[in-house]
Amino acid sequence: MLRALLLKEGDGAPVATVSEVDESGLPDGDVTVDVTHSTVNYKDGLAVVRGKPVVRSFPMVPGIDFAGTVSSSSNPAFRPGDSVVLNGFGVGEGHWGGYATRARVKGEWLVSLPAGLDAATAMAIGTAGYTAMLCVMAIERAGADPTKGDVLVTGAAGGVGSVAVSLLASRGYRVIASTGRPEEADYLRGLGAAEVIDRSELSTANPRPLQAERWAAAIDAVGSHTLANVLATTSYGGIVAACGLAQGGDLPTSVYPFIIRGVTLIGVDSVMAPLAIRREAWDRLAAELDRTALAAMTTTVGLAEVPSVCASILDGGVRGRVVVDVNA
Repeated sequence: MLRALLLKEGDGAPVATVSEVDESGLPDGDVTVDVTHSTVNYKDGLAVVRGKPVVRSFPMVPGIDFAGTVSSSSNPAFRPGDSVVLNGFGVGEGHWGGYATRARVKGEWLVSLPAGLDAATAMAIGTAGYTAMLCVMAIERAGADPTKGDVLVTGAAGGVGSVAVSLLASRGYRVIASTGRPEEADYLRGLGAAEVIDRSELSTANPRPLQAERWAAAIDAVGSHTLANVLATTSYGGIVAACGLAQGGDLPTSVYPFIIRGVTLIGVDSVMAPLAIRREAWDRLAAELDRTALAAMTTTVGLAEVPSVCASILDGGVRGRVVVDVNA
């Protein structure tokens, strides 16, 4: 038997209960992992609170990422005792995920934990932190560097934003953090933000396609009108990495930022990213992410607390990262 947060289809919304589940119910896979930690990400909030369309079938064990130790494997890349981490690949959506004490998955979905990272630390980083590193890698591949000007981070008090602020500041960038929670200004400055602005500066509906140039690069986890305003205020030749849709999936802009200012918009996907990129991201996170900053942005909960945290994350009430100790 394993212990899991099990989602069943309800009347208009899923019903989540902590349950004992027979291991025979685990889906197919060639690696079985004893999970110790998972996290709460925005997509987890959507899955647990709203169910469909994120959850594609019921019953479902949600949790889009996890870390733990291999207990058995028929995949030659992994042996019992190996420490591993998983992000994405539809886990927690169409394949049972990380809110359980055991998971069975395909070995090609797993990354070996880099030296210096344990499971709890890896999940303090989680999909949100991994996505933040993918964004940093994307803007730097496109030419961003600290000498070219400020970097904006939207949704800065959230999981992706918090890690992005810390990573960028540690690499020497002057970071401008945008948030709708002014009470988090000291928290964001503690992570390395040089300036904190209110999200209202970037939330004008149907914004003018070109506005005063304010930053050389940006990482946006919000989408919609915010991303349109970010593009309109990015400097000539600037770079914007888009990785989220907390405000919405629309983009009410025009071609002007691209054809007049030469702005580059890069989409960042964490779900199906190739293994080589995943390994690079996790290796860099192990080497570069400030552990003190990570601790300052992290809280830990047990499985039974996950549904309330998921509701809070959708309401914008979660600061930084939430680790789930699946054995608690």
